[in-house]
Amino acid sequence: MAQNILPVSFSDVEAAAKRLQGKAFKTPVLTSATFDKQTNARVFFKCENFQRTGSFKFRGACNALMQLSEREKQRGVLTFSSGNHAQAIALAGKLLGIPATVVMPSDAPKVKQEATHGYGAEIILYDRSEVVREEFTARIAQERNLTIVPPYDDARVIAGQGTAASELIAEIGELDLLLVCCGGGGLLSGCAIAAKTLSPNCKVIGVEPEQADDAARSFRTKTLQTVTNPDTIADGARTPSLGKLTFPLVLHYADDIVTVSEEAIRQTNVF
Repeated sequence: MAQNILPVSFSDVEAAAKRLQGKAFKTPVLTSATFDKQTNARVFFKCENFQRTGSFKFRGACNALMQLSEREKQRGVLTFSSGNHAQAIALAGKLLGIPATVVMPSDAPKVKQEATHGYGAEIILYDRSEVVREEFTARIAQERNLTIVPPYDDARVIAGQGTAASELIAEIGELDLLLVCCGGGGLLSGCAIAAKTLSPNCKVIGVEPEQADDAARSFRTKTLQTVTNPDTIADGARTPSLGKLTFPLVLHYADDIVTVSEEAIRQTNVF
């Protein structure tokens, strides 16, 4: 796949990093002697749980909103999300003075619904089993003249997420292996771009739940695969598929995608 047809480059990640200075937090990198012993490796954790709104999503959301035209900012933005991107868009909109509306599944965790509303966004709920969220969102956007900022399949969002990896490598140096969680592929593709540029010998591995293994199947078959309403504790990874932008980026930059069981996810939460 030719480099020049890919939708995001490292220069986009660099520009996002500059744009996010003073907006996104520089999150800490932590280590664990216990984990190092268990894995026989030196492991670094990029703690995006300390990012604004509690996840990496703020990076991409804020980077995207900062690039809107003045007319788009005045009209407001619309997104669809089960929670983390919703909160990120809501807070970024609040900080930048941009009205935000979020289409959210009715079964999204109440704490995420409340947090999103608390940041000032309007929430519109829908039933996952009855509504195609992209079509529903597109209709609302047309009716209200709002600009859609997708949770992962957007070049500005992808570039913003990639700043997590560029920030990590700038702090600790080149890596042998980078493990990145994967839902729709925004974080994985953005971080893979940064890692392969700043640490060329680093292997980049995406990780997703066994119950939502569409990305792993897509990577193996080189054909975009989907999953319907996956039953996984990792609610942020319940995306139906990789995106039209993230899929080619993942194929080009990632070395592999592996899956983990629900039990492994639960054990990790306890650790």
